[in-house]
Amino acid sequence: MVMRPNILRLWQRSTWTAIILLLITLLIVSSLPAQAPSSAELPPPTIRVSTHMVVVDVVVTDKQGKAVQGLHAEDFIVEENGKQQKIASLTTPTENNAAPPALPPGIYSNRAQYRSPGGPVTVLLLDAVNTAFKDQAYARFQMLKFVKENFKPGDRMGVFTLTGGLNVLQDLTDDPQILYTALQHYKPLQQQYAPSNGAPPTGSAGAIDSGSAPVSDAATSGALAAGATRLVDIAEGALASFQNVNSGYDDDRRTVLTLDALNSLSRILGGIPGRKNIIWVTGDMPLSLIPEDRQPSKEEQLEELPSMSTRRVGQHSTASVEATTRTLHAEEIRELAARLSSTQIAIYPVDARGLTASDDTDSQEEMRSIARETGGRAYVNQNEIKAGVQRAFDDQTAAYTIAYYPENKKYDGKYRSIKVKVKRDGVEVQNRRGYFAIDPTQVKGYNPQDEVLRATTDVTASTMVGFTAQVVPASANKGKVGVTFLVDATTLAAEDSGGGKHINVSFYATAFTNGKMGPSVSQKVDRSFDDKTYQQILRHGLLLHMDMDPPPPNSRLHLAVQDSRTGLVGTINAPIAQ
Repeated sequence: MVMRPNILRLWQRSTWTAIILLLITLLIVSSLPAQAPSSAELPPPTIRVSTHMVVVDVVVTDKQGKAVQGLHAEDFIVEENGKQQKIASLTTPTENNAAPPALPPGIYSNRAQYRSPGGPVTVLLLDAVNTAFKDQAYARFQMLKFVKENFKPGDRMGVFTLTGGLNVLQDLTDDPQILYTALQHYKPLQQQYAPSNGAPPTGSAGAIDSGSAPVSDAATSGALAAGATRLVDIAEGALASFQNVNSGYDDDRRTVLTLDALNSLSRILGGIPGRKNIIWVTGDMPLSLIPEDRQPSKEEQLEELPSMSTRRVGQHSTASVEATTRTLHAEEIRELAARLSSTQIAIYPVDARGLTASDDTDSQEEMRSIARETGGRAYVNQNEIKAGVQRAFDDQTAAYTIAYYPENKKYDGKYRSIKVKVKRDGVEVQNRRGYFAIDPTQVKGYNPQDEVLRATTDVTASTMVGFTAQVVPASANKGKVGVTFLVDATTLAAEDSGGGKHINVSFYATAFTNGKMGPSVSQKVDRSFDDKTYQQILRHGLLLHMDMDPPPPNSRLHLAVQDSRTGLVGTINAPIAQ
């Protein structure tokens, strides 16, 4: 296979020498006959298994909004599509963890302890694509005010912007001064794809002047007047159609850009354990996480299950352009909804318009809808929008994580409702309303390389597969750039195989110079391990070394590891020393 070639050409001077030599030994002994380990040697099964597990974050507060502590698994009842489920595990709200030691020079990692060494993670998304210029300025002022007045020690936040594409203004940090400085540098932008109502302006057909034609008699005058009226009607209809097409195009572009941004954030945040909050400061919602127009059942209505807002249903039942746009992206929206569910991301929409006299209540209902779907809260029609940001941080301290294996094992792509109850009086419960039972690797047209490409173009490291890498320059590696991967095997899926486990993982290293792709190399580990070796790999990691031709000076390496069974990808972007 691929485990032992080149693996002995490792870092003799590295502080990791002892670990790597141990791992080399472990990988070599994997070819030897299996020996039955004692049960005392085996750690608890933290590996991602083939059976689908559903994870639900549940925020439990009292009537005053304060966190309710000290709950246990027996205090919760979880129902899926009305049927009670057996709780497999419960994780209580976590406290901040100490940061790990700094990585040695030439060592890079996307593992959770390095991406987010503190406690719960919150991301601020400043949306310029769906927000008017003046509202962006107001939102920026409010966020500066929040960081200055409300950001607490131990809080951890990153700032991203949606400005045609997703950008990182400030990566995850617990330093309020760094956040404040980053927000100061953010400048509002003119909205590139401004929403349009598609209505033609009054007098738009004034270029057709019915009074300018000479008239010979009353009959001719009447005919000309009637003809002019028809021309005006045609012109107005043509202009309305043109504006509707432009509006549809703008809506489609905003939808695509928003989908791409949320998918990217799910890859960036998904590998970090626990609940993640996205505070989405926006002036409009270009999509719903329930993409199909459907009439909810009586049971769903009783359970207040997700539905499209009045505006969206009305628009898509009457406006063919918008209906087409929505139909085109229905599958993408379902897949995004499933991804947000599986990565434990809750969205907190904050209306960037603040307190407004606008009658756009439908847009605000969209914000409430996407919050309900993901287990967040919407903050709309309020002046102090920084209060909505504070609520997202407060919810982190009240979030329990429940996991269960659904009785319905068939992943058929259908929506499944979730209801959580707490056996305690006087509490309020907040959780996402359900999920789409989608296996991304079984989606029609799925291509694993597409997911790798998308992940490697994310603005910061994707964390769905955790790994650490060392990059050795060609001058220290016999003329070849050396890349050694050490993968956290607990982030990989494994399949039972003859008393052991089978792993299928792909490794990629590609050099880029000034945006142009240079040398690249890839390799795959597709093999079975006996149980003892597999348990050792779980403890210490999966090791692989590759050599590649040296790229031009000032190049950077895009490293990626993909779990072939789940399609999940982890990435690192690292410089290449000369």
